[in-house]
Amino acid sequence: MDSMMMDAMATEMKSSGMEMMDMSVMQACMDACAACEQACTVCSTQMMDCSVACMNCADMCGTMMRSMLRMQGMTAPVMMSMLDACIAMCRMCMDECAQHAEHSDVCRMCAQACKACMDACMAMRDMMTKMAS
Repeated sequence: MDSMMMDAMATEMKSSGMEMMDMSVMQACMDACAACEQACTVCSTQMMDCSVACMNCADMCGTMMRSMLRMQGMTAPVMMSMLDACIAMCRMCMDECAQHAEHSDVCRMCAQACKACMDACMAMRDMMTKMAS
């Protein structure tokens, strides 16, 4: 994301009481959510047992990313709850896809994207927890 967009987001975050947010952690989380949404969307077309989990995870990751892009009305407790939901959805999808990973490159890629998204969301949540204390 270019610096102008990051500056605009930082300004928006000040109005929501989250001015101490590390923008690089937030950017990494948005990037991981976008990558996971794409991987899950591709994986859902494979028509395997994990398809429904992949569709749901793609929706959750897309929603998480878009929510971080528009901070209006966002509070730290709401964002942390959404991060928890995204982490849970990624974990479920990762576990489902891992069952097919040795036979499907697409499922392996999806499980890896879910793990990366889960890790990025946990890093974001940890940062927010430290900000609150």
